[in-house]
Amino acid sequence: MILDAQPDIEVVAEAADGLQAIEAVAAHRPDVLLLDVRMPVMDGLEAARRVCVEYPDTKVLMLTTFDIDDYVYDALHAGASGFLLKDVRRDDLAHGVRLVAAGEALLAPSVTKRLISEFAARRPGASRRPHRLLDQLTAREQETLRLLARGLSNAEIAAELTVSEHTVKTHVSNLLSKLQLRDRVHAVVFAYEAGAVVAGEA
Repeated sequence: MILDAQPDIEVVAEAADGLQAIEAVAAHRPDVLLLDVRMPVMDGLEAARRVCVEYPDTKVLMLTTFDIDDYVYDALHAGASGFLLKDVRRDDLAHGVRLVAAGEALLAPSVTKRLISEFAARRPGASRRPHRLLDQLTAREQETLRLLARGLSNAEIAAELTVSEHTVKTHVSNLLSKLQLRDRVHAVVFAYEAGAVVAGEA
Protein backbone atom coordinates (compact mmCIF):
# COMPACT_ATOMS: atom_id res chain seq x y z
CA MET A 1 0.00 0.00 0.00
CA ILE A 2 2.84 2.38 0.85
CA LEU A 3 4.63 1.78 -2.43
CA ASP A 4 1.52 1.66 -4.59
CA ALA A 5 0.58 5.10 -3.29
CA GLN A 6 3.73 6.56 -4.88
CA PRO A 7 3.13 8.18 -8.27
CA ASP A 8 6.39 6.84 -9.74
CA ILE A 9 6.25 3.28 -8.35
CA GLU A 10 4.08 0.45 -9.62
CA VAL A 11 3.63 -2.73 -7.60
CA VAL A 12 3.35 -5.43 -10.25
CA ALA A 13 2.99 -8.44 -7.94
CA GLU A 14 2.86 -9.62 -4.34
CA ALA A 15 4.01 -12.95 -2.92
CA ALA A 16 3.43 -14.81 0.33
CA ASP A 17 6.72 -16.73 0.31
CA GLY A 18 10.10 -16.88 -1.38
CA LEU A 19 9.07 -19.41 -4.03
CA GLN A 20 6.13 -17.28 -5.09
CA ALA A 21 8.47 -14.27 -5.19
CA ILE A 22 10.77 -16.04 -7.67
CA GLU A 23 7.78 -17.01 -9.81
CA ALA A 24 6.58 -13.40 -9.75
CA VAL A 25 10.00 -12.16 -10.84
CA ALA A 26 9.99 -14.66 -13.72
CA ALA A 27 6.57 -13.47 -14.83
CA HIS A 28 6.97 -9.71 -14.39
CA ARG A 29 10.74 -9.00 -14.44
CA PRO A 30 10.48 -6.09 -11.97
CA ASP A 31 13.21 -3.50 -11.46
CA VAL A 32 13.21 -4.14 -7.71
CA LEU A 33 12.23 -7.11 -5.56
CA LEU A 34 11.46 -6.25 -1.94
CA LEU A 35 11.99 -9.37 0.17
CA ASP A 36 11.43 -10.19 3.81
CA VAL A 37 14.31 -12.16 5.28
CA ARG A 38 11.98 -14.56 7.05
CA MET A 39 9.25 -16.17 4.93
CA PRO A 40 7.62 -19.61 4.73
CA VAL A 41 8.40 -22.30 2.11
CA MET A 42 11.59 -20.50 1.00
CA ASP A 43 13.20 -17.72 3.03
CA GLY A 44 14.23 -14.39 1.58
CA LEU A 45 17.92 -15.25 1.54
CA GLU A 46 17.51 -18.27 -0.71
CA ALA A 47 15.07 -16.34 -2.89
CA ALA A 48 17.61 -13.51 -3.16
CA ARG A 49 20.38 -15.92 -4.19
CA ARG A 50 18.27 -17.44 -6.93
CA VAL A 51 16.94 -14.14 -8.24
CA CYS A 52 20.39 -12.54 -8.31
CA VAL A 53 21.73 -15.46 -10.37
CA GLU A 54 18.74 -16.12 -12.64
CA TYR A 55 17.47 -12.55 -13.05
CA PRO A 56 20.44 -10.21 -12.54
CA ASP A 57 18.56 -7.18 -13.87
CA THR A 58 16.22 -7.33 -10.88
CA LYS A 59 17.68 -5.59 -7.83
CA VAL A 60 16.95 -7.10 -4.44
CA LEU A 61 16.18 -5.05 -1.34
CA MET A 62 15.79 -6.94 1.93
CA LEU A 63 13.56 -6.06 4.87
CA THR A 64 14.60 -7.30 8.31
CA THR A 65 13.85 -6.71 11.97
CA PHE A 66 17.55 -7.15 12.71
CA ASP A 67 20.15 -4.46 12.20
CA ILE A 68 23.18 -6.65 12.94
CA ASP A 69 23.03 -10.42 12.55
CA ASP A 70 23.98 -13.19 10.17
CA TYR A 71 20.86 -12.62 8.09
CA VAL A 72 22.21 -9.27 6.97
CA TYR A 73 25.63 -10.67 6.07
CA ASP A 74 24.07 -13.58 4.24
CA ALA A 75 21.78 -11.21 2.35
CA LEU A 76 24.78 -9.22 1.09
CA HIS A 77 26.56 -12.39 0.01
CA ALA A 78 23.37 -13.58 -1.66
CA GLY A 79 23.60 -10.55 -3.94
CA ALA A 80 21.10 -8.17 -2.33
CA SER A 81 21.65 -4.50 -3.08
CA GLY A 82 20.89 -3.54 0.49
CA PHE A 83 18.54 -3.82 3.40
CA LEU A 84 16.16 -1.72 5.44
CA LEU A 85 14.78 -2.29 8.90
CA LYS A 86 11.07 -3.03 9.13
CA ASP A 87 10.48 0.05 11.26
CA VAL A 88 11.68 2.28 8.40
CA ARG A 89 9.55 5.36 7.78
CA ARG A 90 7.18 5.31 4.79
CA ASP A 91 9.12 7.99 2.91
CA ASP A 92 12.41 6.18 3.52
CA LEU A 93 10.97 2.90 2.21
CA ALA A 94 9.90 4.52 -1.05
CA HIS A 95 13.21 6.38 -1.27
CA GLY A 96 15.09 3.12 -0.74
CA VAL A 97 13.23 1.41 -3.58
CA ARG A 98 13.98 4.37 -5.87
CA LEU A 99 17.68 4.28 -4.96
CA VAL A 100 18.02 0.57 -5.63
CA ALA A 101 16.05 0.88 -8.88
CA ALA A 102 18.48 3.58 -10.00
CA GLY A 103 21.41 1.23 -9.47
CA GLU A 104 22.54 2.56 -6.11
CA ALA A 105 22.99 0.35 -3.07
CA LEU A 106 21.32 0.90 0.25
CA LEU A 107 22.03 0.08 3.86
CA ALA A 108 19.92 1.35 6.73
CA PRO A 109 21.62 4.68 7.56
CA SER A 110 21.53 4.07 11.31
CA VAL A 111 23.71 0.97 11.08
CA THR A 112 25.82 1.28 7.92
CA LYS A 113 29.29 1.75 9.42
CA ARG A 114 28.61 -0.58 12.34
CA LEU A 115 27.35 -3.22 9.94
CA ILE A 116 30.45 -3.13 7.76
CA SER A 117 32.86 -3.21 10.69
CA GLU A 118 30.94 -6.08 12.26
CA PHE A 119 30.83 -7.86 8.91
CA ALA A 120 34.59 -7.71 8.57
CA ALA A 121 35.26 -8.65 12.18
CA ARG A 122 32.91 -11.63 12.26
CA ARG A 123 33.95 -13.04 8.90
CA PRO A 124 37.68 -12.43 8.75
CA GLY A 125 38.39 -15.33 6.44
CA ALA A 126 35.15 -15.68 4.55
CA SER A 127 35.49 -15.60 0.79
CA ARG A 128 38.72 -13.65 1.02
CA ARG A 129 39.63 -12.50 -2.46
CA PRO A 130 43.18 -12.34 -3.77
CA HIS A 131 44.84 -8.97 -3.40
CA ARG A 132 45.84 -9.14 -7.07
CA LEU A 133 42.27 -8.13 -8.00
CA LEU A 134 43.05 -4.70 -6.58
CA ASP A 135 45.88 -4.42 -9.12
CA GLN A 136 43.25 -4.07 -11.84
CA LEU A 137 42.34 -0.68 -10.40
CA THR A 138 44.19 2.56 -11.01
CA ALA A 139 45.61 4.34 -7.96
CA ARG A 140 42.70 6.79 -8.05
CA GLU A 141 40.15 3.98 -8.26
CA GLN A 142 41.77 2.23 -5.29
CA GLU A 143 41.60 5.46 -3.32
CA THR A 144 37.95 5.87 -4.29
CA LEU A 145 37.25 2.31 -3.16
CA ARG A 146 38.82 2.93 0.25
CA LEU A 147 36.79 6.11 0.78
CA LEU A 148 33.63 4.38 -0.43
CA ALA A 149 34.27 1.58 2.08
CA ARG A 150 34.46 4.15 4.87
CA GLY A 151 30.88 5.11 4.08
CA LEU A 152 31.52 8.37 2.23
CA SER A 153 29.03 9.64 -0.33
CA ASN A 154 30.07 10.67 -3.83
CA ALA A 155 30.04 14.33 -2.76
CA GLU A 156 32.25 13.56 0.27
CA ILE A 157 34.65 11.50 -1.86
CA ALA A 158 34.83 14.35 -4.37
CA ALA A 159 35.72 16.80 -1.60
CA GLU A 160 38.32 14.41 -0.18
CA LEU A 161 40.00 13.88 -3.56
CA THR A 162 39.43 17.45 -4.79
CA VAL A 163 37.66 16.29 -7.95
CA SER A 164 34.14 16.65 -9.34
CA GLU A 165 31.26 14.35 -8.39
CA HIS A 166 31.10 13.31 -12.04
CA THR A 167 34.70 12.12 -11.83
CA VAL A 168 33.89 10.15 -8.68
CA LYS A 169 30.91 8.51 -10.39
CA THR A 170 33.21 7.52 -13.25
CA HIS A 171 35.74 6.00 -10.81
CA VAL A 172 32.98 4.08 -9.01
CA SER A 173 31.52 2.82 -12.28
CA ASN A 174 34.95 1.72 -13.50
CA LEU A 175 35.90 -0.13 -10.32
CA LEU A 176 32.53 -1.91 -10.18
CA SER A 177 33.02 -3.03 -13.79
CA LYS A 178 36.63 -4.15 -13.31
CA LEU A 179 35.85 -6.10 -10.15
CA GLN A 180 32.55 -7.42 -11.56
CA LEU A 181 30.56 -6.20 -8.57
CA ARG A 182 26.83 -5.47 -8.57
CA ASP A 183 26.88 -2.19 -6.69
CA ARG A 184 28.42 -0.04 -3.95
CA VAL A 185 27.46 -2.37 -1.11
CA HIS A 186 29.35 -5.22 -2.71
CA ALA A 187 32.28 -2.90 -3.36
CA VAL A 188 32.40 -2.18 0.37
CA VAL A 189 32.27 -5.88 1.23
CA PHE A 190 35.00 -6.56 -1.35
CA ALA A 191 37.19 -3.78 0.08
CA TYR A 192 37.15 -5.39 3.54
CA GLU A 193 37.57 -8.94 2.31
CA ALA A 194 40.42 -8.00 -0.02
CA GLY A 195 42.20 -6.03 2.69
CA ALA A 196 41.86 -2.64 1.01
CA VAL A 197 40.54 -1.31 4.32
CA VAL A 198 40.59 -2.66 7.86
CA ALA A 199 37.66 -2.93 10.25
CA GLY A 200 37.58 0.05 12.57
CA GLU A 201 39.65 2.20 10.24
CA ALA A 202 38.70 5.87 10.65
